[in-house]
Amino acid sequence: MTVKEDDANRRAAAQHAVAEHLRLTAAGRVDEWVALFAPDAVLEFPFAPAGVPRRVSGRDALIAHMSHFPETFDVEFGDLVFHETVDPGLVIAEFRSTGTARPTGKPYEQTCISVVRTDDDALITHYLDYWNPLVAIEALTPDDVSSASDRSVTFGG
Repeated sequence: MTVKEDDANRRAAAQHAVAEHLRLTAAGRVDEWVALFAPDAVLEFPFAPAGVPRRVSGRDALIAHMSHFPETFDVEFGDLVFHETVDPGLVIAEFRSTGTARPTGKPYEQTCISVVRTDDDALITHYLDYWNPLVAIEALTPDDVSSASDRSVTFGG
C-alpha cells in the first residue's frame, strides 16, 4: 500500500469515527458512543456555558458527562461536511443539529464545527466542539423564567 493510499484509508476511518459519533449521540447510545474514544481521550467545549465543563478527560468522565444527554435533547444531525486536512488523522467537520430540548419542548437548532483528532486505530483522542451555548441556554430555559434570572443550565453529568 502506498503512503497516499494509507493516508486515504486513515482519513476515511477518522471521518467515519466522527460520523458514528453523531449517529450514536443522536440515538442516545452512550455506551457505544464512548467506545469511539481512546481511553484517555479529551472532549473540549471552548464556549461552554456556566454549569457545563470546558474539558472532560477519560472514558469514565465522558460517560458521566454524556449520560443525561438523551433525556435532555432529542436531536438529529445533518448537513455533515468534512473539510480536507493535510493530516489524515485530523477531521474538521461542520454540521447542524435539529431537534427539541426535552425539558422545555422548545426547538434546538445548532450549527457546529468540530476539530477531531484520531489515533492510528481511528479512536478519537481529542474532540474540540465549537457550538453556540446561547442556543442551548435558550432551548433549555422555560418560557416563564425572566431575563434577569440566572440562565445557566446543566446538561452534562
